[in-house]
Amino acid sequence: MDSLLVANRGEIAIRIIRTAREMGLHTVAVYSEIDRDSLHTALADESWNIGGAAAADSYLNAGRIIEVATESGAEAIHPGYGFLAENADFARAVVEAGLVWVGPPAEAIATMGDKIASRLAAEAAGVAGVPGTTEAAQGPAEIIAFAAQHGYPLALKAAHGGGGKGMRIVRDDDEVASALEAAGREARAYFGRPEVYIERYLERPRHIEAQVIFDTHGNGFFLGERDCSSQRRHQKLIEEAPAAGISEDLRGAIGEAALAVGDACGYVNAGTVEFLLEPNGNFFFLEMNTRLQVEHPVTELVTGLDLVRLQLEVARGEELELWDVPTSGHAIEMRINAEDPGVGFRPSPGRITEYREPGGFGVRVDSSAEAGSTISPYYDNLAAKLIVWAPSRERAIEKALRAVSDFEIKGIPTTLAAHPLLLNHELFRKGEHYTTYVEDLIDFSGIAADGGPALPEEEATTLRQATVEVGGRRYEVKLWFPEAELIGTTQRRRPPRLERGQAAGEDGGMISAPMQGTIVKVSVKAGDHVKEGDTICILEAMKMENEIKTPVEGEVVDLRIQPGDSVANGAVLAVVRG
Repeated sequence: MDSLLVANRGEIAIRIIRTAREMGLHTVAVYSEIDRDSLHTALADESWNIGGAAAADSYLNAGRIIEVATESGAEAIHPGYGFLAENADFARAVVEAGLVWVGPPAEAIATMGDKIASRLAAEAAGVAGVPGTTEAAQGPAEIIAFAAQHGYPLALKAAHGGGGKGMRIVRDDDEVASALEAAGREARAYFGRPEVYIERYLERPRHIEAQVIFDTHGNGFFLGERDCSSQRRHQKLIEEAPAAGISEDLRGAIGEAALAVGDACGYVNAGTVEFLLEPNGNFFFLEMNTRLQVEHPVTELVTGLDLVRLQLEVARGEELELWDVPTSGHAIEMRINAEDPGVGFRPSPGRITEYREPGGFGVRVDSSAEAGSTISPYYDNLAAKLIVWAPSRERAIEKALRAVSDFEIKGIPTTLAAHPLLLNHELFRKGEHYTTYVEDLIDFSGIAADGGPALPEEEATTLRQATVEVGGRRYEVKLWFPEAELIGTTQRRRPPRLERGQAAGEDGGMISAPMQGTIVKVSVKAGDHVKEGDTICILEAMKMENEIKTPVEGEVVDLRIQPGDSVANGAVLAVVRG
């Protein structure tokens, strides 16, 4: 294996490309039309266009990716995380095309990607899951009957997905029907299938995950655990390794359970087995992520292992010798997302105007961002990962606070402003935080974020360097355009920025889209009477659903949207008159 195509974008593509180059591999990047000038395309030995801005036209276009691998002469494909990383059909197609798949067998992906099948596999291996069903829920009556036996609260979860998508918490009978409809809709949007299953919802668990890796010689290794309990909307904000307060006996039990789950599905390559840990020490199987995790750097910093290198070594058929891997110190990763914490972590795509990374001993930044970069509404809103290491957890927290204060991103709101509140929270400091403490206990409303959620204006500038494509392959060329050729160039006016928490125009009754996205549900009809705070529609953007509410009471006199519509930032969705 001498060449590698990286079927991803952003910081994870860069992460993989750098290790592959260190190993002497020829690297091939792929990119969508709007990622033409992204850093990962410049770092690879060659880069190829695979389609339009929408993920379905590019990074999810399995046929085009395999076509590029063949045309470029790549011998292997690394999927990174997200997009096609956990798509069993893609993994199978890669192998059938005569290429090396840097990941687990398609059968293992299929088993662990089906949350019901994965629960059954874990139970067969002697690893208990949270009490729940092993078949898709057929309707509200079944859910209410389950609650009568097990009690509320319950979690409705997508049977063919994860990461908090297609998940709804239900606390009484009245919430069941709407929660089932919302979970199924989101599951279909993200994973192509609407089935959901029922699970008892644990109120204050910790989210603990185990890093494992299996080679092709029958060896499996546990590389330690991570705590991922700092979350909002079931999406992680802070991860750390090792988990605070975990005894060696409990750590060993978690490791044994994780390896048993991997063995049960014939796993090969790196993967993560996730558990929910109750305060009494009981832990339950949650799911297995059949890929490299976003938070893998914290494991790398405490073990000294390059997980991407290990993945590539396994893919080359090498036998691993990781029987006794010592760990040292403590590592913390903070996800820097393009979100406004002061407005409910609302996604905030736009252009970064200033960007300065922190540095110093024990500080690492994984990012593809720089001044002038645009965080697109088409993809995940992760702008950077800030990771720190120190000899102890206490010192790692202090280093994290210093590094956050040194990190400068301007032009868009980011979660940088939220991390000091998280790191300094009493429960986090004690290592007693749980999966909903962020939403239960922390008030972010006073946080002032920089910039608005607005996409950049088009600027009329003289270009002296450009990117061209020949046969789909990317090349850098220098061009000269006389200033006269720019005469008549127009600029698109940026939609007026909405003030914090505002969803409407100047008169308060014109309800506008706070970001570019897709309407997935409309909750009113023209002529309806609505009260202040009622939901007008649900807008999906950057992998998140956002409820758009009316700031005034009155009649819906103009409704301009329907489910499936794509709307621009600032577009008028509805008009309400008192």
